[in-house]
Amino acid sequence: MLTESKVQFIEFMLSADVLRFGEFKTKSGRLSPYFVNTGNYKTGAQIATLGKFYAKLVEETLGGDFDAMFGPAYKGIPLVTTAAGALYNEYGIDKPYFFNRKEAKDHGEGGSLVGYKPQDGDRVIIIEDVITAGTAVHETMPILKSAADVTVNDMFISVNRCEIGQDPTRTAVMQVMEEFGIKVHAIVTVRDLYEFLQTKKEYEEVLPKMEAYMKQYCLFED
Repeated sequence: MLTESKVQFIEFMLSADVLRFGEFKTKSGRLSPYFVNTGNYKTGAQIATLGKFYAKLVEETLGGDFDAMFGPAYKGIPLVTTAAGALYNEYGIDKPYFFNRKEAKDHGEGGSLVGYKPQDGDRVIIIEDVITAGTAVHETMPILKSAADVTVNDMFISVNRCEIGQDPTRTAVMQVMEEFGIKVHAIVTVRDLYEFLQTKKEYEEVLPKMEAYMKQYCLFED
C-alpha cells in the first residue's frame, strides 16, 4: 500500500537523483526500467533526511528491541551512521553502531571493525541500501560471527526490488530469510514505485516497461 510516507521517500530519492527511470543494465545483465544509486546522496541535508526514513522504519519495526547496528562497507557506513543519529534525535533511542573495513588494519588497534565491539549474545541489525542477489549478506555474516556470537534477525534497506535470482521461485530477500533467518524490511518496494508512477502523468510512458519487467522478473509474497 502506497502511504504518504512512502510517497515522500520516493520523491526524496527522485530529488536526489538516486532514483532514475530509463534503461539500465543491472549486475545480473537485466535491462531495468529503473535504477537506484544510493551513492548519489552527497549533501548534509540529504543524508540527514535519509537517516530519518531509516530510523522511522527501525522504530516502527523494532522500537529499541535490539543491541547494536551494523553497516557493511562501503555504502552501509554512512547509512548506519545517519540511521543511528536519527534514531536518537527523533525517538530517543541511543544504540551503538559499527562497520567494517574492506581490509583489516595491521597497526594501531588493528582489526577489521570500527566503532562498537559486538559482544556474545548481542542482537544486531544490518543497515544496507538495496539487495540484488544477497551477496552482501553472505559477506557480512562471517564478519559478524567471527567478531562475537551475535544474532541477526533483521535487516533494513531502501528499496526491495522483489526480483528472482537464479532460482525462479525465490527472490533474494526470500533467500536471505531462508538461509540466514534474517527478515528484510524495506522503506519502499518496486510495487510502491509502480503505484507511485500510476499517479504521475509524466511517467505514463514508463508504466508499460515497469509492468513488463515486474511480470518477467519480480515475485511477491502476498
